Amino acid sequence: MRSTPLHPVARLPEEWSTSLAARGERSFTAKQVFHWIHRRGILDPAAMTNLPARLREHLAAEGLGEVLTPERVHRSEDGTRKLLLRLRDGATIETVLLPSVSGPGSQAQLDADAAAADDDEDDDAEAGAAPRVRVTQCISTQVGCAMGCGFCASGVAGLKRHLGAEEIAGQVLLGRAMLEEGEDLRNVVYMGMGEPLHNYENTARSLRLLTHPEGINLSTRRVTVSTSGLVPEIARLGADFGGQIALAISLHAADDETRSALMPINRKYPLDELLAALRAYPLPRRRRITIEYTLVAGQNDDPAEARRLAKLLRGLPVKINLIPMNPIEASSLGPPAQERVAAFQEVLTQAGYSCFVRRRRGDDVSAACGQLVLLGAKPKVRRALG
Repeated sequence: MRSTPLHPVARLPEEWSTSLAARGERSFTAKQVFHWIHRRGILDPAAMTNLPARLREHLAAEGLGEVLTPERVHRSEDGTRKLLLRLRDGATIETVLLPSVSGPGSQAQLDADAAAADDDEDDDAEAGAAPRVRVTQCISTQVGCAMGCGFCASGVAGLKRHLGAEEIAGQVLLGRAMLEEGEDLRNVVYMGMGEPLHNYENTARSLRLLTHPEGINLSTRRVTVSTSGLVPEIARLGADFGGQIALAISLHAADDETRSALMPINRKYPLDELLAALRAYPLPRRRRITIEYTLVAGQNDDPAEARRLAKLLRGLPVKINLIPMNPIEASSLGPPAQERVAAFQEVLTQAGYSCFVRRRRGDDVSAACGQLVLLGAKPKVRRALG
């Protein structure tokens, strides 16, 4: 049972239908309200001009309105935009808009950046139409993070609170409104601040909102949830969505000792339990799990570790994203040399895996992987692991 009422932005059409029917509104009104919010991105009841005045007043009284406000936009030289967002209670989070790259290897890079589906074809291209820029949005699910991974800035100050479904989906509504000429929002990745599956109920509701056919109607092929390895919630996600939501796993090591040093969650859910959960995940045919592997110099970047990783993942339908660690103020850890990254990739490629090195995007504005941070968090420097 919910202890607090659902925020209007977090309601699904059937929930609008129930609440509005109790007020004597006509049956089609629920779809109209949902369309205004999730298809048109309008959260001001006064602007919902086809609704009766009494209903607009009721919606305003219920608290329908902006759930987050853009406070600052940091623009990278590579086109990445990091948005600092202020929530109603004064807390801040960050979300990132990643325009697709162009040039040689751009499709492979799209896979690495967005964990996009393997069959990411131009299904909406029109003959003779000017090419559109595909944008991936990286969204947050918590204020801070409780996982404490040694290479990530988001958990420096610990977990402050979960985001509501309206605040998670609201990032996408706002991100879509801030697209530039010629851009289309094509992929959403739950890879920002926080552990999505630690905030399972709100993450799941936001997924239903974003993929609802009466709203933004994102294809489940274009939505990826990344987790550090919460085994029960991986099973729950698979059951609740039939495996249709793309899954990415922050793995970062091929043995329990190294992974526990980098990621404390491994002490609760060690690799054998995590791998069993991945084998049980109900993947549709021709779909793969994305394995995210942050390369940390001197910790997990040895070619022998790559061979262990290849053996560990044998038999699983996976693709591997290698992420040279992005520097963060709260850690003395750093990325390996480029030749070390290439040697690690070569081992995995020779073992038969699709393996990409994620290009560093937005690091000049601290928008790269692992760099999203709670505003005002006091850094506590993490030293090299033993």
